[in-house]
Amino acid sequence: MRILVAESLAEEGLEVLRSAGHELDERPGMTREAFLSALPDYEGLMVRSQVQVDAEAVACGSRLIVVGRAGVGVDNVDLDAATRAGITVVNAPTGNTIAAAEHTLALLFALARRVAAADASVRRGEWKRSAFTGVELRGKTLGIVGLGKIGMAIADRAVGMEMEVVGHDPFVTEEAAANHGVRLLALDDLLCTADAITLHVPLNRQTRDMIGARQLASMKPGSLVVNVARGGVVDEAALAASLVSGHTGGAAVDVFSAEPPLGSPLLGAPNTVLTPHLGASTAEAQTRVAVEAAQQMLEVLGGRSARYAVNAPLLTPETAKALAPYLPLATMLGQFYGQFARGLESLTLEVAGDISAYDSAPLAAAVLRGLLETVTEERVNLVNAGHLARARGITLVERRTPDAGRYASLITISGSATVAGTVAVAGGARLVRLGEYWVDLEPTSWMLVTRHQDRPGTMGRIGLMLGESDVNISAMHLARGEEQRADALMILALDDAVPDAVAERIRADEAVLDLWVIRLD
Repeated sequence: MRILVAESLAEEGLEVLRSAGHELDERPGMTREAFLSALPDYEGLMVRSQVQVDAEAVACGSRLIVVGRAGVGVDNVDLDAATRAGITVVNAPTGNTIAAAEHTLALLFALARRVAAADASVRRGEWKRSAFTGVELRGKTLGIVGLGKIGMAIADRAVGMEMEVVGHDPFVTEEAAANHGVRLLALDDLLCTADAITLHVPLNRQTRDMIGARQLASMKPGSLVVNVARGGVVDEAALAASLVSGHTGGAAVDVFSAEPPLGSPLLGAPNTVLTPHLGASTAEAQTRVAVEAAQQMLEVLGGRSARYAVNAPLLTPETAKALAPYLPLATMLGQFYGQFARGLESLTLEVAGDISAYDSAPLAAAVLRGLLETVTEERVNLVNAGHLARARGITLVERRTPDAGRYASLITISGSATVAGTVAVAGGARLVRLGEYWVDLEPTSWMLVTRHQDRPGTMGRIGLMLGESDVNISAMHLARGEEQRADALMILALDDAVPDAVAERIRADEAVLDLWVIRLD
């Protein structure tokens, strides 16, 4: 088959494709017009990050079977258009793991020993040894926020450096973390425990500015901050202010909210090491991502499933039609369960009723996508969902039954908690079960769930606290057991986010036994 290589690629990756007998056409630097006019002649397309494979390009690629992205991110590929066109998109999510881990540690060493500042001083003709006294990393506590492939690789190396390693990742089990020498902590506990923190999370609504003024203030005086993840997960203005005040001892930043970071307050902040997004920039990493992407392309061109397919394979028309309303429901239930449950090690997915007659694998993938997509840069799909879950110590058992009780179809996730939902006759997802309580509520972007003692005035006090903070309630559902004035469950659908301080006030109410603030995309 013919493959268009539209950007420069390591020769080792090209050789993988050639050795399989495919015809390669290397044409980096094409104009947009030339690129679009060339696409109809190829079954495969290989790109990196610059060429835009948008809906227009997908439409032009009438013979395309696969698009390979030599790297992790696929922002330059229109996945929906590719999926509709039956084109599989593959990437190389593991090729730069070691490069990113080593760059993180290089920046950490540079901060600890003030390498950049000392180098600049010597170049100015100075010899101020006492001005650049550093600290040893051995015996210090490293906090890793985000325990995916890169975070775990850093943990392995930090243990070898005789550091104590603590980590935060709500979707990694204690056993999986312990296998890499990591002790899991809540984020606030990690921040006040660690001598240095390093971030390895994707940028999304949950992680934007996750390290801001409050978090920085809670860290030890003189602690170090390293960001080789994504610009935006650290509030750059707050970090610069903490560096200027001296509370934060140093910061190493490889990624910025805007790149290049013209006007960033970090440019003028003291005790910084700044690099131009070099996390994956090693010769070895570029070779690995090229080879990995090429190998994935070969799988698809050979009619096989690729492990790192980014978009889910197309379903049969019959299955797609039957499951289409339930895939968003399954994703929402996965998101909800991830924030509602207290543990994630072993889950059971029960698909009941009419939809049990169809393959449940797409629904399982959708559940895991909702569960994991906020903590991994890899797009979760039918091909890789189980692998990504197992890597974090999570197992999912699928079960199908024709009996859905009072519902035509029902999806239930159970483990340390239970969450169930269905699709209403008029369309739209409905939450119908939380724990042992049967409920009926349309999910919204922001939700508040309380388990409380069923006493007069409790609901009123909670509503008043929300109202005083201008948080509007759009819908509510109250469920309780058979015994009056025992425990009850209340779910509030909200128009606005709940400020942390308000959530803590509600949690402190004498009748409130437990509280969950849920955010759904």
